[in-house]
Amino acid sequence: MEFYLKHGTGTAGAYAYQECKNVQHKKEPLDWQKRGLSYTASGYGAKIPTEYKIYFEGRWRRVYVAQYSNNGRAYIVYNGSTITVDSY
Repeated sequence: MEFYLKHGTGTAGAYAYQECKNVQHKKEPLDWQKRGLSYTASGYGAKIPTEYKIYFEGRWRRVYVAQYSNNGRAYIVYNGSTITVDSY
């Protein structure tokens, strides 16, 4: 699996993304994930931790998912803002 980070700024809804390709990543599941449990009873939430970490700007950062309905967005937190994570 390869991970890509997409971040940037824009105006009026138009974003100029800077893509970081082939980002270093590793699996580091939390205890409840190893036991096969879910973070929330419903499976939905704004900041659900995944078992993945990505190396970005000098340290390993946990990948989170904002999951509502059948649509989710993976991201990491950097300096108080979010950076989208895509995988292929």
